Amino acid sequence: MSTNGLLKMSELSARSGVSPGTIKHYLREGVLGPPDGIVRTSRNMAYYPPDFVDRLALVKRLQEDRFMPLRVIREVMEQGPERAQALIDLEDRILERAASAAASERSGERVTMAEAQRRYDVPRNVLRRLAEIGVLTPTSRGYDADDVLIIEAISRFRAGGYDEALGFTVYDTLRYQEALGALVREEVRTLLDRLAAGDVEVDRAAAIIASGAEPLRELIGAVHSKLLLAELRRARAA
Repeated sequence: MSTNGLLKMSELSARSGVSPGTIKHYLREGVLGPPDGIVRTSRNMAYYPPDFVDRLALVKRLQEDRFMPLRVIREVMEQGPERAQALIDLEDRILERAASAAASERSGERVTMAEAQRRYDVPRNVLRRLAEIGVLTPTSRGYDADDVLIIEAISRFRAGGYDEALGFTVYDTLRYQEALGALVREEVRTLLDRLAAGDVEVDRAAAIIASGAEPLRELIGAVHSKLLLAELRRARAA
């Protein structure tokens, strides 16, 4: 270790678990925040403050847990690593409260596979396949409220003619799951950014998230209907 507690690149890499090449790339991209405290002794030698270990951990967390591109991380870190860490901590607390509220709502009555099959006339093998591909997520206690809504929708699709005889299978649901997955990631990112920027109290933020679930579901359904009709018209015109 160098004097005054500064770290060589090799020491910074060993402590952070990030390769020297990646660290140099981060430095070039400016994603480690202000370069305060870096001491350059020659063209190819520099020493780094110990808090760069925490900065690297924060950058990796933003990349891997928040799926942030480096340009966005740079903007966040330019506000200062302490500010960035505070925002992440606030987001974690908001998510914990929102997840806890959602889990509490779902902890009520559940529907067993046998009951779902009887109630909605969906074959057992269809329910099992939907669970295998992750569209349904039953537990030993059965299906939660969201799963039941999905099963009901599948039942109505099948009753309307969307069945195996015409080539429709449970795997068609994956296109919606994949498309909505990207949409939801962007939605959560935007939502948390705005809540954090507005310094909304954690309980209030969790309440906002919970209250938006139902109108968002209606919004997505209505927009989908409009887009579907417009696309069918374009297809007919072509």
